[in-house]
Amino acid sequence: MLTRDDDTPEASGGRGDVHGEATAVRRAGRAGRLARRREARVGLAFLAPMLLLFLVFRFGPTLGGALLSLTDYRLNGEWEFIGAENYTRLMGDDLFWESLGVTAVYTAIFVPMTVLLSLGTAVLLHRTVWARGFFRGVFFLPYVTSVVLAAVIWKWIYDLEDGLLNQALSLVSIGPIDFLGDEHLVLSSIAVTSAWKGFGYSMLILLAGLQSIPREVVEAATIDGATAWQRFRWVTLPLLRPVLFFVLVIEAIGAFQVFDAMYVMTSGGPVRASYSLVYFLYDSGFKFFDFGYASAIGIVLFVVVLVFSLIQRRLIGREAD
Repeated sequence: MLTRDDDTPEASGGRGDVHGEATAVRRAGRAGRLARRREARVGLAFLAPMLLLFLVFRFGPTLGGALLSLTDYRLNGEWEFIGAENYTRLMGDDLFWESLGVTAVYTAIFVPMTVLLSLGTAVLLHRTVWARGFFRGVFFLPYVTSVVLAAVIWKWIYDLEDGLLNQALSLVSIGPIDFLGDEHLVLSSIAVTSAWKGFGYSMLILLAGLQSIPREVVEAATIDGATAWQRFRWVTLPLLRPVLFFVLVIEAIGAFQVFDAMYVMTSGGPVRASYSLVYFLYDSGFKFFDFGYASAIGIVLFVVVLVFSLIQRRLIGREAD
């Protein structure tokens, strides 16, 4: 009598083995999902304190400032909801547009100066083998110093009569130059101070980006006969674009928020030539106690920085991706 192959004991055993393997795979998959969920819950438990602090001390004040900008808040705690009146008033305030222009000019000076200084220093350190750690620490040292201390030091360097820079210029029969008293030089002078203070941070980021570039790519370009400039222009710089985009964004955000150096070195002068947007916010809130108006300035500053970052993302970030 003929029998079907799948009725044989061997066939029945084969089906049982397949069924058992499928069951084992399902159990393993279920166990893996449970393990991943357990790991996610544990990770969330470790993250929860920091997330709570972020919500309370970051997101909370931001939301509070946005709500405060819609009110007429008084120093005694009384307030009145006025809607968008603060924003309407802001758009017609000449001092707002003047301070925004000062901030934009300062940003246009500070950001390229800092990025070029950081990139140049990072490239030199990347090519230097001897005492690289020492020089990296020396260049980063100004970043960890106080902004006020740096501003005081550079205010003395720029001093019209006893400043170190004017004394050096006098040796070659130049000057004296009133770096902080000339409305055409004051923003550049403050930008130099801020660049000296903060370029070390961007330098370290760019240096890390340079060290992450595969050496084989650079060596292949060298073998093909590319010069040092060609290797930097066509190999290093394109591969460095994601890091460069990040540096540009953080330096632009820092430039739009400039206040300390201007407050210490010039007090917003001369003739409001260094009167930044944050300085305007400070005066509105803590000099005239117009907290709703100051909050509106802060929200507008946030929007300006966001738009500027999105523009940079469109111009540089997409190419980097």
